[in-house]
Amino acid sequence: MSIGENVAANLPYLRRYARALTGSQQTGDAFVRATLEAALADDDLKASLEGGRVPLYRAFNKVWSSAYLEVSDNGADATLPGEVEADRLQTVTPLNRQALLLTTLEDFTIEQSAEIMEISPEEVEKMVQDAIAEIDRESATSVLIIEDEPLISMQLEDLVRGLGHDICGTAATRTQAQEVVANNTPGLVLADIQLADGSSGLDAVDDILSIGSVPVIFITAYPERLLTGDRPEPTYLVTKPFQEATVRAAISQALFFNNHSESAAA
Repeated sequence: MSIGENVAANLPYLRRYARALTGSQQTGDAFVRATLEAALADDDLKASLEGGRVPLYRAFNKVWSSAYLEVSDNGADATLPGEVEADRLQTVTPLNRQALLLTTLEDFTIEQSAEIMEISPEEVEKMVQDAIAEIDRESATSVLIIEDEPLISMQLEDLVRGLGHDICGTAATRTQAQEVVANNTPGLVLADIQLADGSSGLDAVDDILSIGSVPVIFITAYPERLLTGDRPEPTYLVTKPFQEATVRAAISQALFFNNHSESAAA
């Protein structure tokens, strides 16, 4: 497989990580583009990408870390990728959450995550444990589950309640989701893409977002279809079949950015 083919195969998943890390499709995709541009300008970096996912994520991490340091040193005068504004990086995903995302959402081993972050495996392991402890202390919210498979819906209910959150409703179709939201405003939405009656979870979520801003996590068997960067797409995506730890990490990250945006608006 050529370098180009290798990068292309892994690019959708790097976009997923970048969006979850930054809390924004636009910002995440801008950093992915900046990573590819850096590789084109550096032959050694470009050659390293032949090694697969780990070198690609490590290259991204260097670009991301450099941008954060630039913002820390120069504030609004920082030179950042694409349309990214300096204040967008004021709420930075802490290192322990980065480690958790790498080991859950992206399914890297502790050793691979250490290589990506350029720290020791022991440090990564401690960061992951610290991040998990933080999740246990998070404030509760109400969650709407839009899922047409009854067993998966029940699994998500158990998981959400286990994290201390409430269920404001469940829905298997777009119409059912509308009915739930008419009576209860969720603080978080977990949504499948393809629903029972042929309706779309994307449309159901659009209905909800037309009423107010709510963090949304899509859970789908085909995340790569929503990770092209060509149109407005979800920020948080979990792949089916999912691990509970992955959903927990995604919920925590979505609420992390939502809580910080509410604090900034207050």
